[in-house]
This record gives sequence, C-alpha cells and structure tokens, in this order.
Amino acid sequence: MTHNPADTRRAAVALKYDAATDNAPRVIAKRRGQVAEKIMALAREQGIPIREDPDLVQMLTQIDLDQAIPPSLYKVVAEFLAFVYRLNQGYQRPGSV
Repeated sequence: MTHNPADTRRAAVALKYDAATDNAPRVIAKRRGQVAEKIMALAREQGIPIREDPDLVQMLTQIDLDQAIPPSLYKVVAEFLAFVYRLNQGYQRPGSV
C-alpha cells in the first residue's frame, strides 16, 4: 500500500443554510492543509463551533462549491445542524445582555 501524504492533511468545509431561501444546505467553502487549519483557527478565535467528522468532510469535499448537498447526506447534515443549533441556544454574543 502506497502512503499518500495528501490523505492525512486536514480538511475544512463550510456549509450555509437559510431555510427561507435554500432547499438544502450548500457547500460555500472547502480547503485542505494549511488553509483548512487557518480556517479552523479563525473559527475557534471567533467562538464558532467546530465539529470534526472526517467521514462527513470527505463526502462534502466531493460537492462542487455553491451546490446543495445531495439527499443521501440530508440525515447526517441535519444531525450536524442540530448540534450547531443546540450550541447557538446557549451562546451569547459579547456585549449582549
């Protein structure tokens, strides 16, 4: 078996979903390696929740930018969105009361 260093690089995928305008979440950004690491570091600095799921990221990186996720991923992405929504319920922006 040949080892491919690209297989071990970190990857990041950003989704956007607006129930008022979108039929399904869309892939709005995806990167690998150092850029992915930087995206995750910036997200952490801003208090944006990150959920690491290498299998899901692998599937989402196959989707073209600005394309909706396929129905086969609806359930797993819905679980991810539920995780984010739960986190957002307990989150207060700095300076808000």
